[in-house]
Amino acid sequence: MMNIPRSLINLRFSLTDLVQGRLWLQVIIAMFLGVSFGILIGPTTNLVDRDTSELIAGWVALPGNLFLMGIQFVIIPLVVASVIRGIAAGESSENLGRLGLYSMLFFVAITLLAVVIGIVAAVLINPGSYIDSSLLSLAEPENAAALNGVTPAEMPTLKEFPNLLTGLFPKDPLATFVSGNMLQIVLSAIIIGVALVAMSQDQRKPILDLLGAIQTVCMVIVGWVLKFVPFAVFGLLASISARVGISTLLATATYVATVLIGLLALLAINLLIIAILGRTNPITFLKQSREVILLALSTSSSAAVMPLTLSTTERKLRVRSGIARFVIPLGTTINMGGTALYQGVATIFLAQVFQIEIGLSGMILIVIMATGASIGSPGTPGVGIVILATILESAGIPASGIALILGVDRILDMCRTSVNVIGDMSASIVLNRIMQDEAHETPAKTHPEAENPDSVRSSAS
Repeated sequence: MMNIPRSLINLRFSLTDLVQGRLWLQVIIAMFLGVSFGILIGPTTNLVDRDTSELIAGWVALPGNLFLMGIQFVIIPLVVASVIRGIAAGESSENLGRLGLYSMLFFVAITLLAVVIGIVAAVLINPGSYIDSSLLSLAEPENAAALNGVTPAEMPTLKEFPNLLTGLFPKDPLATFVSGNMLQIVLSAIIIGVALVAMSQDQRKPILDLLGAIQTVCMVIVGWVLKFVPFAVFGLLASISARVGISTLLATATYVATVLIGLLALLAINLLIIAILGRTNPITFLKQSREVILLALSTSSSAAVMPLTLSTTERKLRVRSGIARFVIPLGTTINMGGTALYQGVATIFLAQVFQIEIGLSGMILIVIMATGASIGSPGTPGVGIVILATILESAGIPASGIALILGVDRILDMCRTSVNVIGDMSASIVLNRIMQDEAHETPAKTHPEAENPDSVRSSAS
């Protein structure tokens, strides 16, 4: 029997103690191993043929797909219960109106700023000038199949706008919850929550108790699912790396760098807002939210990490339940600053590649369209490409150019999703501080349920 050196045994136990209980560290290790394994079986090394590589990638991605399905299983009941309880048990009707107005102003302002940052970064760096002209063959019509069925949506005319706005509002709450339309689900929950605020405490208590039980069940299931996060992260990143390969990254390296620089600038602005308006240490914020950020980076879905985002915002960032349960689901639905920035960069980049002059009026059009299209887009992987196709068509840029950037879209999707989630949490912190300051200046009546926030918060544990 081979004797294992005592030092190796001690090292093993030290590493085990270090990793256990630290989800963020497990996710980082899984990310590194997943990318390494994906590159190993991918086209870069040619160790296995293409069909075998895709077969392995499909099986390796299975834990990640099951993880996403597990989150999707509880996301709708959790959103409905959290929003309704957050409104009915957390804020008065007067505060709720201000909170909704402040939230919308915050989200629209950040999204507008994000698009402008993306356009400025693309104009200054000019990534389109670094593209080899031979790559334009990827965008030829005969290669349109590479777009995987991506087609732009038709822009509504002025005559169609009233019907479009009417269609945003839910008609039947039960049908809306089944449909999976997150914007209508959040609106339905808000309407029900506001109605409960108008009721007496005795009348709304049974409904709140039922929703609290539903919320608790959902969080228990989320706890089970989160135990498989490292395996899910490994599988998802291994599958992506195996399909993308390093060669695709190198071909569009300047474009990728431009998007990442823009996202870092948007991240810096979010942290500055947290420090100034939220009066919170940005370093402390990043430490407390690192698990959410890493999980968003791995899954490319702000909706998939919403339960963890909500829990982290309430427990670690100390945001009041009534505000967190209103802002986080709403932000997951309409706060897409990272996505809007990416669309601004991609549009200018492809205009440079095809040598299409985008004047000031064209840039204003891009800003308006990217902002409007990002707000309300579902927080699921790959949705940015569909939105981008619509913007390109409206700006007179061939949508077939998406084939040039399709290979690296998932990697950029991971990064912009993390920034989106950070934006949701920063909005919660800032709005929590603003509402607290207003409450100190003008004392308002609170509901009995809101007097003990720990009782509300315990339902999510």
